[in-house]
Amino acid sequence: MIKFTQKHLDVLKEVGNIGAGNAATALSTLLNKKINMSIPDIKIVEFNELMDYVGGPEEEIVSVFLRIQGSLPGSMFFVLQPNQAQILANQLIPDMKEDIRDHEMALSAIAEIGNILSGSYLSALSEFTAINMFPSVPSLTVDMAGAILMQGLIEISKESDYAIVIDTMIEDEENTTESIKGHFFLLPDPTSFETIFSALGVEGK
Repeated sequence: MIKFTQKHLDVLKEVGNIGAGNAATALSTLLNKKINMSIPDIKIVEFNELMDYVGGPEEEIVSVFLRIQGSLPGSMFFVLQPNQAQILANQLIPDMKEDIRDHEMALSAIAEIGNILSGSYLSALSEFTAINMFPSVPSLTVDMAGAILMQGLIEISKESDYAIVIDTMIEDEENTTESIKGHFFLLPDPTSFETIFSALGVEGK
């Protein structure tokens, strides 16, 4: 059993903020305008708490799922409420009137954004730890949270009980009234937690 402390969270937040900076640069280039991205909070929680972050198992969410490949495998979700995904899609595709559920290009664009954000965070974590990690091709799903999250958790939860929750805020510098709030759920495979923290210089026990 790993005993997590505030020091673990502080180290993860430092990594997260560097990843957020890299992601903001990539998004600014993609959207051709200044984008700010921050990590308001980061937590390590048990799997059964993940549903609370998205409003319960019957709450509809937009999820970008990918596997973490390389030396420390795991899984990652980038989760948005549908209205937040709609705001993001409207920034990517100006004058879009359709619901994102009915717009294939919008869904593809959100999947690519999830890929960029996940890749930026993993790159920062990989650089800090000197451990090779990179994302697989992302898959996007719009469904009830229970169906989406349980599908991704079922194999990992046989051996592990913890996830890293990274709250994310994306802001258009010219329009801060439409801040986009999302969550990363980072799920290292069971043996990966201690390896990550050991590489970051924080004991896991």
